[in-house]
Amino acid sequence: MSASDNRAGIWLMVAGVAAFTLQDGLSRYLAGEYTVWFSIMLRYWFFAAFVLVMALRRPEGFRAAVSLKRPGLHFGRAVLHVSEILVIVLSFTLIGLINTHAVFQICPLLVAALAGPVLGEKVSRAQWLAIGAGFCGILLILRPGSDLFTSLALLPLLAALLFALYTVLTRLATREEGAFVAFFWSGILGAGLMTLGGVWFWEPMPATHWGLTLANGAVAILANWLIIRCYSKAEANVVQPFAYLQLVFVTLMGVLVFHEPVQPMTLAGAGVIVLAGLSTLIRVRPGQSGT
Repeated sequence: MSASDNRAGIWLMVAGVAAFTLQDGLSRYLAGEYTVWFSIMLRYWFFAAFVLVMALRRPEGFRAAVSLKRPGLHFGRAVLHVSEILVIVLSFTLIGLINTHAVFQICPLLVAALAGPVLGEKVSRAQWLAIGAGFCGILLILRPGSDLFTSLALLPLLAALLFALYTVLTRLATREEGAFVAFFWSGILGAGLMTLGGVWFWEPMPATHWGLTLANGAVAILANWLIIRCYSKAEANVVQPFAYLQLVFVTLMGVLVFHEPVQPMTLAGAGVIVLAGLSTLIRVRPGQSGT
């Protein structure tokens, strides 16, 4: 890919993580006003409507665009994705955006660790050292003996593990099927699963909250579209470091909008995790498995 493509990809990544930050803020607010199940169910409905429209517009036709070879794998992905979103939004409401995202930064390192047993990819000694450093960063954030060192701190760690599993299964699924198939069934199956649980928590909402719900769905669609466009434009190892800007955006939103406190050790621990994640990207170039 050309330098101009990579530059465009970088800006798309920055815009994408900014959109995801806004989505997280809206999700945190709505989940605090209602239940996590209900608010996320409505967001999934928008996601499902969006992928349906996309499928109907595919040049190969709807049936060819969404045909499955491994339905069990896609159902497992949907369960993991739904579970991860429920857990991380619950974490937003209980320990805040900043603390949640500081721990969640371990996710790329968990993906690297799972790539070996699940995908058969080689995990080098340097990558294992980076993974270990990432967990040291988590200990800095949680600080045994501090107020954050409770069972609630396991929520963002669980969310990171669920999303890492979802990511490696998505890689596995897209080896045999197109990326759109994985995207489509994440939305459709996820909406179905969320409706089964969320419909029992239905609550009336004022017009202003319906407006925020519409905005949440629209921002979620925009964020996913920006990231898809990003990876279609640029090389993954070029744009991935800019995904860590979400921690900066989330910290600003947490402080300015939700008045969350920022602990220096939280930022230090997050910095260790981010540096560990970046070290794996520096060592692994396109076409290399890492040594």
